[in-house]
Amino acid sequence: MESDTFLMKPLKTIVMVPTYNERANITELVKLLHKSVPQAHVLVVDDSSPDGTFQEVRKLAKKGKNLHLLLRDRSVKGRGWAGRDGFVKALRMGAGAVVEMDADLSHQPRFIPSLLAPLAAGKADVVIGSRYIPGGKDMDRPLHRQWTSNFARYYLKFVLGLKVKDPTSGFRAFSRRALEKIKVGTLTARDPFTVSEILYRCYRAHMRVMEVPIEFIDRTRGESKLGLTTLLKYLGRALWLRLGPNPLA
Repeated sequence: MESDTFLMKPLKTIVMVPTYNERANITELVKLLHKSVPQAHVLVVDDSSPDGTFQEVRKLAKKGKNLHLLLRDRSVKGRGWAGRDGFVKALRMGAGAVVEMDADLSHQPRFIPSLLAPLAAGKADVVIGSRYIPGGKDMDRPLHRQWTSNFARYYLKFVLGLKVKDPTSGFRAFSRRALEKIKVGTLTARDPFTVSEILYRCYRAHMRVMEVPIEFIDRTRGESKLGLTTLLKYLGRALWLRLGPNPLA
């Protein structure tokens, strides 16, 4: 049903995937993306990974279509800046919708059609893949990480005035209009705090934000880029974001 809804209003879709040392996952991810959303273009934004992720992407791009690489200088690496540059590149490529997701297979490509359907139907400007609405699941993560995530999401909702159930989800779809409205090229967060910065800008810009259920699976290969200490530091930055100047002014 989601695919039929999406076809009501065809959009050039770009799936933007920031990567750093994800060679162990990238081949399987690209395969799953082409299977789940064959009409979409995949844009891998790699920070010159020492493990050769970008080299693997180049090999895959020679074998199939709709796979693109944005290679960034490792000296300015960072999840947030990679995402920012990826969004800007996607808009320049003519994207009507951009899906942002992680490369570690915790975000499953099979849910992308349900993220895109509300955009295609004109019902939302931003769609979040949510673990915490009916039908959503947060699987295989240690209990202490679930506690940390729950604390962070309630804190962010309170401090930033966010209305969604899963404000820390990095699995999201944006309309072109939304990315232009939030001035995506001016994002400042270099690290994963970009997830909160973007969502806060969407609310400040009065974008229509919707959630759809996903099943989140904790990574099984590679290492997480986000630790407990780092996450707690982000909570202070959220307060500064709310009390600071309007980022859209």
